Amino acid sequence: MSVGIPREILAGETRVASTPEVVKRLVKTGFDVWVEAGAGVCAHYPDTQYEEAGARLVARAEALAADILLKVRKPTLDEVAAMTNGAVYLGLIETCGDDPVLQAMHAKGIRVLGMERMPRISRAQSMDALSSQSNIAGYRAVIEAAARYGRFLPAMMTSAGSAKPARVVILGVGVAGLQAIATARRLGADVYAYDVRPETKEQIRSLGAKAIELDIGESGSGEGGYARELSTEAKARQQALLGDELTKAHVIISTAMIPCRPAPRLIAEDVVQRMRPGSVIVDLAAASGGNCPLTEPDLVVVKHGVTLVGHTNYPAMVPADASAFYAKNLGNLLELLVEKGDGGLSLKDFEADEIPRTTLVRP
Repeated sequence: MSVGIPREILAGETRVASTPEVVKRLVKTGFDVWVEAGAGVCAHYPDTQYEEAGARLVARAEALAADILLKVRKPTLDEVAAMTNGAVYLGLIETCGDDPVLQAMHAKGIRVLGMERMPRISRAQSMDALSSQSNIAGYRAVIEAAARYGRFLPAMMTSAGSAKPARVVILGVGVAGLQAIATARRLGADVYAYDVRPETKEQIRSLGAKAIELDIGESGSGEGGYARELSTEAKARQQALLGDELTKAHVIISTAMIPCRPAPRLIAEDVVQRMRPGSVIVDLAAASGGNCPLTEPDLVVVKHGVTLVGHTNYPAMVPADASAFYAKNLGNLLELLVEKGDGGLSLKDFEADEIPRTTLVRP
């Protein structure tokens, strides 16, 4: 049974779907692993390491034609055309509705396992790609903010004077938000955080940050540990109460997102106008509309004296570790999908296990 690992071709994408460490494990399991030459170069994994791990370097067409395809980003229609009928796809599918790429894959009988659909259960934690990549995004967002902010994050005492710690506010306390809190605290910032889910307060405090508490009249707790969309009245109340807290911030890192919905607007333009000149907003929700209406996806802009960072792919800024985490997520899932018999490896019934049954994207 062959496993293909093609090079990612989306502009700015530096990750690779598997690393030499995981390839070695897959080969030991019994897979024939085909890696497109140069697939791992941008993530700092040279071809020689894949060969040493037991993979075979192949042309792009051969990697795409494997029985099982591992990818980071959603394939293009041209890539789908090169896939084998009846193959299995493991990777991010990045869609919430009708999609011509999905339709083309289903037309070829390709079974699509979308990593975004991984259930939030203990058995699936080692396969949770959204969490592994969000961790990296939260970390890298703080580094980006520190680089853009024209002052120190920690308190500084020098013979020339002293500087107070920066006030950093984290909006949204999911995986990315928690990592952002932890990273900002390690850098010595004075950290505050807010989330619509009341159960996050203890998590915020456990990391040494202060919870911002607002009475908006309802809870934002949704299914599976995610936030749900608030009512129109609660949104208005939240924005009004939150605005005063945000204007005190020197750095805001916003991570609030709702699956398959536009990002909630939490940072109004009048808040940006009231912030201290030189402040920084890092908007991790830029790809889904932004938590601030002034954010521009994939751009860094200055408006009203405030720097707004709209990068949409933070894991690609840490490609070696992001690829290593993601590769283990895929590798763990792949090993769950197969069993070894006298005739070699074979695929199990996807419907018999909650994990593949939940991640399977049906026509």
